[in-house]
Amino acid sequence: MSSLSVADRRVVLADLVPGALVRDAILVAGGAALTGAAAQIMIPVPGSPVPMTGQTFAALLVGTALDWKRGALSMALYLAVGAAGFGWFQNGSSGLFGLSAGYIVGFVFAGALVGALAGRGGDRTPLRTAGTMVLGNLVIYSFGVSWLMASAGYSLSTGLERGVVPFLIGDALKIAIAAALLPGTWALVSPLLEDKHSRKDA
Repeated sequence: MSSLSVADRRVVLADLVPGALVRDAILVAGGAALTGAAAQIMIPVPGSPVPMTGQTFAALLVGTALDWKRGALSMALYLAVGAAGFGWFQNGSSGLFGLSAGYIVGFVFAGALVGALAGRGGDRTPLRTAGTMVLGNLVIYSFGVSWLMASAGYSLSTGLERGVVPFLIGDALKIAIAAALLPGTWALVSPLLEDKHSRKDA
């Protein structure tokens, strides 16, 4: 496993892309753009003022693939550009005034968390990936529900009922997809990396 390490940490998927500064800038911007595109996949949720979108899944994938610094920067860019008026939040909206804005704030912290866990191997097996995604979702929920309660005047029980419960099945499906996708990607690229390092050491 040492051949898949950079300095004293494991690599994440983004480390496999050559080039440093330009690569990082492109990846950070690309992660924000991917999240903005995924936000346009929107399904209204009965009983909740918050729709189900693809942006949560995208935010967690971006954080996991980029590492904690680039993941947090990518989500901060997504947040800042949308707050400034660019319509790439859900349904082409912008600004941080809606009931669901807290979830977007949570993306920054969730991106950092899952990126840090991925840097410690948290995306290498299905079980670890599922745990990483669960923790990321909990961070997003904590910000989202708090914002929802403050904005709509909900109690904690109502906030959980309308801001968490309706999304649990969808999030479980997303976690299952991530638990297959990320370790599967590593299974494909790891032999190539091992071969590259073997030829380099020869």
